[in-house]
Amino acid sequence: MTDLNRIRNFSIVAHIDHGKSTLADRLIQLTGTVAERDMQEQLLDSMDIERERGITIKANTVRIEYPAKDGHTYILNLIDTPGHVDFAYEVSRSMQAVEGSLLVVDASQGVEAQTLANVYQAIDADHDIVPVLNKVDLPAAEPDRVREQIEDVIGIEAHDAVEISAKTGVGIPDVLEAIVTRLPAPKGDPDAPLKAMLVDSYYDPYLGVVVLIRVIDGKIRKGDKIAMMATGGRYGIDRLGVFRPQMQDIAELGPGEMGFLTASIKQVRDTRVGDTITHEKRPTETPLPGFKPSQPVVFCGLFPVDANDFEDMRDAIEKLALNDASFTSEMETSAALGFGFRCGFLGLLHLEVIRDRLEREYDIDLITTAPSVIYHVHMRDGTMMELHNPADMPDMTHVDHIEEPRIKATILVPDEYLGDVLKLCQDRRGIQMDLTYAGSRAMVVYDLPLNEVVFDFYDRLKSVTKGYASFDYQMIGYREDFLVKMSILVNDEPVDALSMMVHRDRAEGRGRAMCEKLKELIPRHMFKIPIQAAIGGRVIARETLSAMRKDVTAKCYGGDATRKRKLLDKQKAGKKKMRQFGKVEIPQSAFISALKMDS
Repeated sequence: MTDLNRIRNFSIVAHIDHGKSTLADRLIQLTGTVAERDMQEQLLDSMDIERERGITIKANTVRIEYPAKDGHTYILNLIDTPGHVDFAYEVSRSMQAVEGSLLVVDASQGVEAQTLANVYQAIDADHDIVPVLNKVDLPAAEPDRVREQIEDVIGIEAHDAVEISAKTGVGIPDVLEAIVTRLPAPKGDPDAPLKAMLVDSYYDPYLGVVVLIRVIDGKIRKGDKIAMMATGGRYGIDRLGVFRPQMQDIAELGPGEMGFLTASIKQVRDTRVGDTITHEKRPTETPLPGFKPSQPVVFCGLFPVDANDFEDMRDAIEKLALNDASFTSEMETSAALGFGFRCGFLGLLHLEVIRDRLEREYDIDLITTAPSVIYHVHMRDGTMMELHNPADMPDMTHVDHIEEPRIKATILVPDEYLGDVLKLCQDRRGIQMDLTYAGSRAMVVYDLPLNEVVFDFYDRLKSVTKGYASFDYQMIGYREDFLVKMSILVNDEPVDALSMMVHRDRAEGRGRAMCEKLKELIPRHMFKIPIQAAIGGRVIARETLSAMRKDVTAKCYGGDATRKRKLLDKQKAGKKKMRQFGKVEIPQSAFISALKMDS
């Protein structure tokens, strides 16, 4: 068993693209954990989508052995965490499993919104924090300015921040020394009953569920009978090991150590993240506090383009849910799109990632309906229902009021773009809460409605600030507002996939834009098609798609005008009848384009 003083557990936190995964690569490479020939860029980002988008989605762990300058060999357990706001719950879980953090800040860009969010999570978890200035080899790097910024904005000492370049490898030995000398060793009692935290779990087709654990007290050995305290599951351990990033079997894990176990667990749902693992025969008295389960925030419908793919899609969604506990789904049917699923996500990036994985890994073409959030609908009789899908909106005569979710958004933006950002937030019905300066950058705090943010707020923010703004948000609760359900009618038939909840003041503009867009997208038919946006029984916008004309009078050359009139009247009656019974075919591409609008 390893001496506790020779173990260091730490995570790397940073804003998106500040170099976390590259730093992890260098630490693995310098300590010789992975042979040079097996080394590749972003070693810990194993998913294709992670590599392609250059983001980390799942937090990954690795065990490194480091011979320090004091002559002892230390075991370093590293967790590389995501930087994107949608995966913040991955970060908060990882924080509970370790004692310290490396805060990586880009020396040319400085502190960003997500840097703040992640470092506050580390501070909440009582971490010791070592600031690391990355990318000091860039011509634009200003390490001294960024040091001051870290002290002013975050309020932690940064005069002894380690200066490195993760790309070229400059300063990496100093980081390893700083981890050993400045981060605390874990505490734990090897003789106490086993108490281990379930940090994460994923499904492996060969091994079943692989569970990542952090041992707090006691020891765990291969063959032990364990119990999960929250779910009540009982299992025998088949395999125990550590990640170097490849799996390596080990005889036992003691306090302060991190590793994995497999125990013939069939479903990831049986392993709740944050659960306490203990021995069946000699359990620990008090379980660990655990984590709040992650709450989906954005909902949308996923439908297969080809209805025959529905069964394949169901299998694919079940398999994805095995690895991603934060993704929820339930069956739904739609008159326009057929059978599909109503799915819940943590945010738009999460939605895109899941959609990409379904299309890629399982080869299914998907249609995604407009994203919506959960509304609280308060009825006249005092009950409250949660509305996930605008199509399920009850009759307005029974509704007393509707509440929508609000968020607190923190935006860091260079001074010259401040006006544009304030205007964008005001346009989205935001309420300004705070405006402070950190150097030449403004930090704006706004209270915004979530449904205005889920569509394309992030894209608009990046475009009005030429990419310089950074944005982070957290949910703050529900508030009443004047919201209505807007339905879209094509040829007097409601199209449920296009109905959405909007603010009453915005409804007409939204409705008009939607009708104009659909007029371009729906192909012309032999009869005239009205396209309307309506709230309840009141039409608020209308466009008419004119009919295709056939010249029925071509064969009447010369002669009496009444003959032409008679033919035209006959045609008119035919078109009227066609419109009554005719079905309007809306192509799939029109749905997808209509749902993308919202600029």
